[in-house]
Amino acid sequence: MTEEHIQPNETTVPLLHCVSAEETLAFWRALDFQVTYEQTKPYLYLAFRWSGFDLHYGGAPSAADPSAENTGGCLVMVDAVAPYHAAFSEAMRRTYGKVLAKGQPRMTRYRPGASRFTVVDPSGNTIIFIQRDEPTELEYGGSKRLRGLARVLDNARILREFKDDDRAAWRALNSGLRRHGETAPAVEQALALAALIELSVALDEPERVSEWGPRLQPLPLSAPERDRVRRSVADPAVLAPWLP
Repeated sequence: MTEEHIQPNETTVPLLHCVSAEETLAFWRALDFQVTYEQTKPYLYLAFRWSGFDLHYGGAPSAADPSAENTGGCLVMVDAVAPYHAAFSEAMRRTYGKVLAKGQPRMTRYRPGASRFTVVDPSGNTIIFIQRDEPTELEYGGSKRLRGLARVLDNARILREFKDDDRAAWRALNSGLRRHGETAPAVEQALALAALIELSVALDEPERVSEWGPRLQPLPLSAPERDRVRRSVADPAVLAPWLP
């Protein structure tokens, strides 16, 4: 044993690939990150800080393809994810006029009660914010306890929140509503339609909203069910014309 003991107070700072210094600086500044170090020559090195954590960037290999989204990533463990998502959403709306939900950069939606969300930066890095006490028994879809449209809704949730695949979620809901829509409880139909409305907007296919909205409006829902449907989408305003 050495006389000096190792203290458990280490700090790990992720070092991510940066394909474009200009785009990376603009994005994190838009989210109110502080630039603590900025250098592009003789080599690239950028450092950012927000609240109590840091992100550092170095140069990317010449063959790096941001669209592949496999350049790197990190996990940010927090006490509660909702305040982080709310802060970044506000910053995006202030800078870009909307929450960036597709392409690069972007941020995944936050469903009330969820324990994680993801930010993808301009270089294709994935930064995942995870609640420290996230349940270890998370349901990742395919539960044998669920049937019909309820199972479709669960599968769509997994596709959106864990696989970051809005298109696959849209297809699953569209197909599931055709198969189970007539026999499913009204609240499940409403949840599926609300998700399709939100996804149509996120996928830049707003013309499809006119198909789902009129089907949502006449569904017989109690006040708590209406509230549940509103809370199921990131921005309840997209449902306002059909769920006042």
